[in-house]
Amino acid sequence: MTTTARTPARLSLADRRARGSAARAATPPSSHAGWVPATERPDPVALLEEQNRTRESDLVPVRYGRMVASPFTFYRGAAKIMAADLAGTPTAGLTVQLCGDAHLSNFGGFASPERRLMFDLNDFDETLTGPFEYDVKRLAASVTIAARNNGLTKAQGTSVTRSAVRAYREAMAQFAGMGTLDLWYAHLSEDDVRAAVARLVPAGKGENGSTTKKNQKAGKSDKSRKGASGKGLEAELSRAARQSEKTIRKAHTRDSLQALSKLGEIVDGRYRIVSQPPVLIPARELAANYGATVDQLEAAVFDQFRAYQPTLPAHLRRMLERFEIIDMARKVVGVGSVGTRAFIVLLEGRDAQDPLFLQVKEATRSVLEDHLPRSRYRNPGERVVQGQRLMQAAGDIFLGWTKGLESGRYYYWRQLRDMKGSALVDTMSEPVLEAYVRLCAWTLARAHARSGDSVAIAEYLGEDDAFDRAIADFSRRYTEQNELDYQALREAISGGRVPAVEGV
Repeated sequence: MTTTARTPARLSLADRRARGSAARAATPPSSHAGWVPATERPDPVALLEEQNRTRESDLVPVRYGRMVASPFTFYRGAAKIMAADLAGTPTAGLTVQLCGDAHLSNFGGFASPERRLMFDLNDFDETLTGPFEYDVKRLAASVTIAARNNGLTKAQGTSVTRSAVRAYREAMAQFAGMGTLDLWYAHLSEDDVRAAVARLVPAGKGENGSTTKKNQKAGKSDKSRKGASGKGLEAELSRAARQSEKTIRKAHTRDSLQALSKLGEIVDGRYRIVSQPPVLIPARELAANYGATVDQLEAAVFDQFRAYQPTLPAHLRRMLERFEIIDMARKVVGVGSVGTRAFIVLLEGRDAQDPLFLQVKEATRSVLEDHLPRSRYRNPGERVVQGQRLMQAAGDIFLGWTKGLESGRYYYWRQLRDMKGSALVDTMSEPVLEAYVRLCAWTLARAHARSGDSVAIAEYLGEDDAFDRAIADFSRRYTEQNELDYQALREAISGGRVPAVEGV
């Protein structure tokens, strides 16, 4: 078949492997080790202050207060700082759709359109096309930082980090050998997560942690493998398994009706959103913040809602027309995004017991756009939505975008909570953390393989552990820098340079 303008030239498998081999020769995996901060590295606090220029001024102290809770929470809010650091690191020239902020807390569970619980990336505010190494380094550094935060030794942190990078490398090799449709349909279900957790628990353990007679022998052999600390470790792993199951079950209950019980109240026979300032402020109290009346603010929400609907498929627009907007509020979410405008909208379907909560989040330029080619999408909201659709195995059916009424403001829309569940990273022991980071690494590799050349990337990564060791070295060094940046923020707060409100 001849190549036409509509059918771009497609490289053969041999050409794709050759591309990866050439990249490996030009930028050896070992080159990712030995990172040192740039001589004229920007002041990390100044970079954070730069982001605040367009943020809600009353929420800036909340952002700093959340970031200063620990080096790990600081890292969650420091994507702009790391983007500047990554700009000077070696890359192999193999691009993918980046998450842009692939730290451990940006993975979790949510519902697929078929109402099945899935595990995937769940935050795409910084998504952009760029070098695959950026996401891998962002993830790997978060592993090392989390390990230190959880009291693991440096050796344990290095081991867990190398395990994560190895999982990414092995998964990419797996995807490189898959057919196009098989790769596109690949995902992690709740059963896959359960299986990963089950592999942690010694064979034969029951719900209460006891060993059944049938599997006593297997249990004993597992104890001997663990050594003297076997009993304590087995009990810890059994607790982790129960916590994981609890998280999964809880996720199944998290929907708009459950959100209504937490965020709604009945006044004069009609639901409205409760007031919980500064985290949750309904429109009736918020209008003055924007120099508008309540009627004007509600009219703006209706205008945005109408502008959002055309970004959805026709059949979903038809379904959404059956809902009526009841109320809206500003709702603070996350760490790094605190201060950007974020709202929730309460809609009602057939009756008061048929609610739908939509979240409306402000989308700004990706922090990576300071250092990489700009997005092809002029609307940052569309950038987020299209990036999410490309990287996730299954997406939110309500995902769409709008241009704000104010110049330079853009938003994306999605469901507020739809079977959303997240792991408690800061309580994980070494074996539990290792199992979790391997799930995250597999997920990131699958997301990259959907948009990038998995064959070339797999060839570049190779079958040895050179890349694993180099990225672990980078992560150890970056963890030290993150500690210094964290301390710089603490000093800026204590010295009165920046305000902080903790515990909110």
